[in-house]
Amino acid sequence: MLNEFKKHLETNFPNLISEHFLLACSGGLDSVVLTHLFHNLKLDLSIAHCNFQLRGAESDSDEEFVTQLAKRLNIKLNVNHFETTDYVAKNKVNVQIAARELRYAWFAELMEKNQIRTLITAHHADDNLETFLINLSRGTGIDGLTGIPAKTETISRPLLAFSRAQILDYARAENLEWREDSSNADVKYLRNKIRHELIPVLRELHPTFLQNFELTQSHLKGAIAVLNNHVELLKSRIFESHNDGFRISIEELAVLHPQNAYLHALLKDYGFTAWKDVERLLNGLSGKEVRSKTHRLVKDRDYLLLETLKAAVSESYTIEEEQSEIRIPIKIEMEAVAELKETSENILYVDKDSLNYPLVVRKWEKGDYFYPFGMSGRKKLSKYFKDEKVDVISKEKQWLLCSGDDIVWVIGRRSDQRFSVNEKTKQIVKFTIPQ
Repeated sequence: MLNEFKKHLETNFPNLISEHFLLACSGGLDSVVLTHLFHNLKLDLSIAHCNFQLRGAESDSDEEFVTQLAKRLNIKLNVNHFETTDYVAKNKVNVQIAARELRYAWFAELMEKNQIRTLITAHHADDNLETFLINLSRGTGIDGLTGIPAKTETISRPLLAFSRAQILDYARAENLEWREDSSNADVKYLRNKIRHELIPVLRELHPTFLQNFELTQSHLKGAIAVLNNHVELLKSRIFESHNDGFRISIEELAVLHPQNAYLHALLKDYGFTAWKDVERLLNGLSGKEVRSKTHRLVKDRDYLLLETLKAAVSESYTIEEEQSEIRIPIKIEMEAVAELKETSENILYVDKDSLNYPLVVRKWEKGDYFYPFGMSGRKKLSKYFKDEKVDVISKEKQWLLCSGDDIVWVIGRRSDQRFSVNEKTKQIVKFTIPQ
């Protein structure tokens, strides 16, 4: 197995040959074999061992075993003791989730502290089959049927190409010792029930079940690659860049069938899970929205607007009379000029004597009104936005330049008649949004 493993690394994980990496080692069969494989290939690694303090003396014995293993092989060891029970109570999660969250958070800290790019875990082919069956039993999309990825940006799993039987054969041939976790035999856990009761029956029905499963997964991954290529082409056609996000035509979405499958494929990367709500959004009222942890999708007339959720910032900024520019929340330059010259939606000329300093740049609010330049009378800003067909997200991002309680400029759109330059103007201030 050592030579086969070496060729596997050279072909699929060449970075491990030359860089220092972190190996998660529990002391069980899989991680002990992986430790020895790396050691025998003289690769540069350190070990991380988690003591979750859930099995009393057994947990401490696992730690001692890994400590002696690292010492014997002259490998740097990192150990952490977790208050797992307290974490479960505080965060109201089960033990498995708690242990996962605790260990991966610690691994990330270790990697950042020691400038390590890759974490290695000892998942193998049988783990992959178990994950497939777990996801299948819970109901999953095609992504869930592809099992555990062999490689992500920070995690590599080089044992996924090997079965538990191969790993056990290597351990026995090398006279290796390892620890057995008693909880792995407890069939109250779904994974253990699948491992000890379901998979043996499947293998009895078909002795080459694991190999056939691996072939099926290979076909699934190929199908996903084709699907992803199609989705990316579709996105390039119907996702239009808009306000640091995207504008998606509802008319274009309406012709896609099956619609729910297309919506999932197009939007799953943005964290959405409430797919019924996303579907209802297509026929909902303007202003309705659905949020994920990272994004929101807003209905705006004939479009869905997709944008990243941002942390709240101060919504009011002042401009003193002596200032020549501001940079936050948007860049605006101010200067005294003798006359009006070029004009555009990003340039405003104002009668200075009509201004009351300090000026304020703020977001618009319900009830705001102004006297649009070129029109007689006042107009509510909400009505102005509606008439101009300004979308929901653009309205939320709209900044106003104000003098006291009065709007001087709907920035980048329309100025207020009351502050315009006229024949009585003695001083002119030019406001410019540089391009």
